Amino acid sequence: MIEEKMTVETHEPETTAAADVEAVMKKFDRESNMRIWTGAPKHVITIILACFSLFCIYVTLFANMLEQARMTSFLGLVILMGYLLYPIRRTHVRENYIPWYDIVLMILGASAFFYYAINASSILNMRLAVRMRDIKYTIIGVIGILALIELCRRCVGMPILVVAGVFIVYTFLSTSYANPLPRVVSEIFYGENGIMSTPVNVCSKYIVVFIIFGAFLERSGVSGFFINLANALTGRFAGGPAKVAVISSALCGMVSGSSVGNTVTTGSMTIPMMKKTGYRPAFAGAVEAAASTGGQIMPPIMGAAAFLMADYLGVSYSSIIVKAILPAVLYFMGIFIAVHLEAKRLRLKGIPREELPRFRDLIQDVYLLLPLAVLIYLVCSNTRTMQFSAAVSILVAILVGFLGNILGYFRLKDREKRGSFAHALLGKNGGFNGESILGSLEAGGRSCVTVAVACGVAGIICGCITLTGLASKMIAAVVAVSGSSTILALLLTMICCIILGMGLPTTATYCIMASTCAPILIQMGIPKIAAHFFVFYFGIVADITPPVALAAYAGAAIAKAKPMETGVVATRLAIGAFIIPFVFAYSPSLLLIDTVWTEVILITITAVIGIFGVAAGLSGYLWGEMNPLERIISTVGGLMLIIPGVLTDIGGIALVGGIFAWQYLRHHKDKAVAG
Repeated sequence: MIEEKMTVETHEPETTAAADVEAVMKKFDRESNMRIWTGAPKHVITIILACFSLFCIYVTLFANMLEQARMTSFLGLVILMGYLLYPIRRTHVRENYIPWYDIVLMILGASAFFYYAINASSILNMRLAVRMRDIKYTIIGVIGILALIELCRRCVGMPILVVAGVFIVYTFLSTSYANPLPRVVSEIFYGENGIMSTPVNVCSKYIVVFIIFGAFLERSGVSGFFINLANALTGRFAGGPAKVAVISSALCGMVSGSSVGNTVTTGSMTIPMMKKTGYRPAFAGAVEAAASTGGQIMPPIMGAAAFLMADYLGVSYSSIIVKAILPAVLYFMGIFIAVHLEAKRLRLKGIPREELPRFRDLIQDVYLLLPLAVLIYLVCSNTRTMQFSAAVSILVAILVGFLGNILGYFRLKDREKRGSFAHALLGKNGGFNGESILGSLEAGGRSCVTVAVACGVAGIICGCITLTGLASKMIAAVVAVSGSSTILALLLTMICCIILGMGLPTTATYCIMASTCAPILIQMGIPKIAAHFFVFYFGIVADITPPVALAAYAGAAIAKAKPMETGVVATRLAIGAFIIPFVFAYSPSLLLIDTVWTEVILITITAVIGIFGVAAGLSGYLWGEMNPLERIISTVGGLMLIIPGVLTDIGGIALVGGIFAWQYLRHHKDKAVAG
């Protein structure tokens, strides 16, 4: 009886969290609100989505066609897939049913893009004035734009549409044409700076293949390997489950590309573990949200935004991930230290060693990292295109899946359960098989729809900005308000990025920031790459910044905590993401720009000590509780160390070192008195 009670107490939190996952995903993640297909219709939809993924891979690798034809045919298929998957609203779902008006929207919307694809050459050669006079092109463009916007409302949400709506209204009000509709539609739907611009171009050429690769990677078992690895590395230490959450969420988040999705999926395991260890529910939810959001800035994948950044900046992908390494390490170092100090304050213990994975068992599964290693090698070698590298990595992921079947066969000691080698190889008795390949292609196709739609709407915003010259007006306004104050311009840009990034996917967030906010900083004299990293960081942290902190609220739902409190704690834990962008805006050496290896080592050491000082100051605990003055000194000293420079480093070392020494001596003195 006692044994049964202990079992219930041990597993109840995990079971409860697992049961809540689907409900939380549907509440905070639009992508989870899909139509219900079962039986034969489900198999048909699966095959359609798998074929869509194969089409994306084929087109990016082999198709030799006009860019506009490629992008419009891609979006036409996205419209078809999207209306098959997403109902008009969450509650309007019936099994195996799609209403007539959705069929009409799907056909009309897809036809508009397919018409453009078929006639791309003649449309591009046609002068703007001629196209504007032909009402046929205006009607087709309006249908395509409206179908895309409605699909965006269904699968991405309203925040991005509110932003796009404001820009569209401004465009109509600011034009001097008596009938502005043909001009606006021509520029947004047919122009090279509208829907068919950089966001959709990069999405259809690079991002979709990496999304499909991510789906294969997850099904190969790498997510479980990441969690086991994090457990083996940190699980036994004080507050082990929270440290596991930081590491595993960083690794899984960089592949998944979704702050909310990663918070819910990994959080369903890590949050109950943290609560059971002794962390407050709000703190547990905040740790998972902050770490999952940080996955978007973790190289080498960075939630697919790294590919967009490389295209916008005209630099190699490998240079982007190299420059992103140090800021990402500092970000997660800050969260990790805060988690450790909280564990020390609460006197928490780790997970018993006997319950943790053993390294010798993990070494047997290290082959799961092979697809990621191949991808990084091919991309960084600059000898192959990014899409080719991703396609090869997909094949490696498939081979790794079958390799897992073979290894599983030989590891299984019970000969009766083994079955035949052929059955084991093909995954007939469980494991990676043809169904896993089909499922990966289907999952990749589903994920591509949301990203493509978000990029399409981001293109609408880009088109409005280009048509109205709004970018230069925004730059002039910020310069006028801030005067010659760079810090004020950075603060205003930060606020804009957080507001515009609320509730948006990573890729759409960066597209909007790169078009609206980055030019402001570049005009103020900030290096181009530092400006793009600045807006990227603050667009990402919108997911954990109240009042619209979707990742934090998803973590709160799993943890059964107050949403706003969880958002505030997540913001404090992710303080590095609010500090570091200001540092590399002033001193790009943090992004390894114009530095030598000795400077890199010095910057890394001082920045790590600095982030420790900031984390200690904000948490209010080191070897013991810190008074307000100690917290201020530690925080200021930490900030000085993060900012590269000899004088700031000397001052920071003096302040942080002084507080550390004072805390250490006082702690041991109190310990001696108590003893």
